[in-house]
Amino acid sequence: MNIYIGNLDYSVTEADLSRAFGEFGNVSSSNVITDKFTGRSKGFGFVEMPNSSEATEAISALNDTDLNGRTIKVNEAKPREERPASRSRY
Repeated sequence: MNIYIGNLDYSVTEADLSRAFGEFGNVSSSNVITDKFTGRSKGFGFVEMPNSSEATEAISALNDTDLNGRTIKVNEAKPREERPASRSRY
C-alpha cells in the first residue's frame, strides 16, 4: 500500500520515515518529495508498505502524531491524476 505523509518538517529524511513506519511492519520504500531546483523538501512524502494490514495499522497509529516537531497527516495515497499540459502564453 502506498501511504501519503503530509505536513512534514523540512528536516525529515527518508530514513526518518522508514524508521517511523518500520515499527508497524516492512517498509519497501520511503520518499520525501523535494523541489527539483532547490533540493529542499516540499513538506510531504510517501511510504510503500507491501502488507496492507500493517500499512492500515501504521496509518491509524501515526496520523495526527508528532514527527520532528510537526503534527503529520497520514492516509492512503490516492492515484496521481493526469493533469492537462500547460499551454505557453508566448
